[in-house]
Amino acid sequence: MQEDHTIHDVTSAFMGDDRLESQSDDPMEDINSAGGPVKAIDEANVKLEDLLFQTDDEDDEEFPSSSATPPKVDSSPPAKSIQLAPAARYSDPEIMQAFYQRLFPFRYLFQWLNHSVKPSNDFAHREFAFTLQNDAYLRYQSFPTADLLRKDILRLNPSRFEIGPVYSTNPRDRKTLRKASAFRPVAKELVFDIDLTDYDEIRTCCVKTNICHKCWQFITMAIKVVDVALRDDFGFEHIMWVYSGRRGAHAWISDRRAREMDDARRKAIAGYLEIIKGGSQSGKKVNVKRPLHPHIVRSLDTLKEHFQSDILENQDPWASSEKTERLLQLLPDKALNDSLRKKWDSAPGRNSASKWADIDALAKAGASRTLDGKMLLEAKQDIVLEYTYPRLDVEVSKKLNHLLKSPFVVHPGTGRVCVPIDPKKLDRFDPLGIPTVTELLREIDSWDATHVKEETAEEESKKLQDWEKTSLRPYVEFFKTHIANLLRSERGLKRERDDGDAMEF
Repeated sequence: MQEDHTIHDVTSAFMGDDRLESQSDDPMEDINSAGGPVKAIDEANVKLEDLLFQTDDEDDEEFPSSSATPPKVDSSPPAKSIQLAPAARYSDPEIMQAFYQRLFPFRYLFQWLNHSVKPSNDFAHREFAFTLQNDAYLRYQSFPTADLLRKDILRLNPSRFEIGPVYSTNPRDRKTLRKASAFRPVAKELVFDIDLTDYDEIRTCCVKTNICHKCWQFITMAIKVVDVALRDDFGFEHIMWVYSGRRGAHAWISDRRAREMDDARRKAIAGYLEIIKGGSQSGKKVNVKRPLHPHIVRSLDTLKEHFQSDILENQDPWASSEKTERLLQLLPDKALNDSLRKKWDSAPGRNSASKWADIDALAKAGASRTLDGKMLLEAKQDIVLEYTYPRLDVEVSKKLNHLLKSPFVVHPGTGRVCVPIDPKKLDRFDPLGIPTVTELLREIDSWDATHVKEETAEEESKKLQDWEKTSLRPYVEFFKTHIANLLRSERGLKRERDDGDAMEF
């Protein structure tokens, strides 16, 4: 763990109610001053769900453009079947255009990032970065409304886009400021990134960008450990895990306390969760203090079952003599190591589960007179942690200005959509079963072909969104539930602030 603070110091620093005040007394000020009027919404007299779950086919009339006279572009041009060539690539422009037009949940993305049904600088001052079809990279894009974001994405048709921080002013205006220091990041979700390439030295089934169900268990273990730590140790509630589209997962923590943390606090939390240190050529990667912190004890309880089945049996990490030497390097007693090496050399086909059992068997048989039982137990705990504990890309978490791929974009290499992961159904999540963009478009056409009929006015008003006709539906609905919970929490915080202001007289 980090030398400059204890784990207890980190957790206690974040559990207090030390929320920062918003950067502006009037979050609508900059949007209004941009030229166009903003129509107010009386949240007290409108049901949250009614505002949340209007369809993306509706124009954003309640969220007008901040420009004086925006060009008229239909929110949803008439949908038509797209004929997919048998060899169509996931990133083909016409495929991506159809995806953005028919499937991407722009309105829900707006609500998630805006933290309110009324437009605010939480969204208007948010940076978006687009990767275009020609690999050009456009940074510092910003939009006051979901509709304008959608229109620009349909115009530019990026292969993917990333989400950055909320800035002190509109990112598009950064070059007009007299002082560069006036343009600074002020808020962003606390994020974490877990990638299977960081497990290449211990996973035996796949390497590099390849994954399978066996090595996906590393991600499952990581989510279990990190999620409970964020909730129980730091008190965060609004945590969304998102599949990266190929070989990893991202965590987005949207609690106000998390969003308003400075870089120092983000670094401290990342350090709290970081146990595995050192590259593939380094020696012992786990060096934790004893007695073990409750977070590590809890993690070991979670990981020990995975270690037996997912590591020893499925990965068989010490099958080769080279990997066996790595195991012996992590054990504390030379005499015991010599006995184990002799036994394993005489049985070259011995699997990892048997080798792990041999450690205790030979120790109990008296293979070493100098063996310290406590040291052996601690060494075995450290080995379990090295092969199961989350390997986080902590640099992603430390900085406010780090950009991260948006949920629901399409991974250009696999065609799979970056969908949310329900932690309650984590063991059933299948990364290889996530629908690809071409499959989703075919599902829409298949649904439409089997539901052709004359629609009454009432049926037309209840017309399904295209995503509701596909296997993307449960993921969008999970996203909606997450947003509803987040907005309820934000409304509660707003009432607390308003009540506090009323008391100051």
